[in-house]
Amino acid sequence: MGTSRLFLTGIRCSGRHGANPGEKDEPQDFVVDLDLDVAVDADDIASTADYRAIVQAARDTVAAESFDLLETLAQAVASAVLSMDHVDRATAVVHKPAAARSTGIEGVAAAATAGES
Repeated sequence: MGTSRLFLTGIRCSGRHGANPGEKDEPQDFVVDLDLDVAVDADDIASTADYRAIVQAARDTVAAESFDLLETLAQAVASAVLSMDHVDRATAVVHKPAAARSTGIEGVAAAATAGES
């Protein structure tokens, strides 16, 4: 059939990431949005990407890894999702809602893409 673009948004996660002292001491909230190109072989659920497995891969990456930079975390999530069946390209936008409270903005986010553009 071809390739479709799939968006999975608002994936809530918890992890220990940050460059400032104490940021990795306790888990913090993160939100992941994914923009994917997925192969669709037929009009059948088994012929395309498994949404639940992709969401779990994003959550597992945020929980299992520990990075200083949000940019590195976004790349790790994109790479993990790219390794899933039927995923040809993955862009992960990782939001850290609490990162910018002291500056009066809603949050900080970083995006990274893995796979063919």
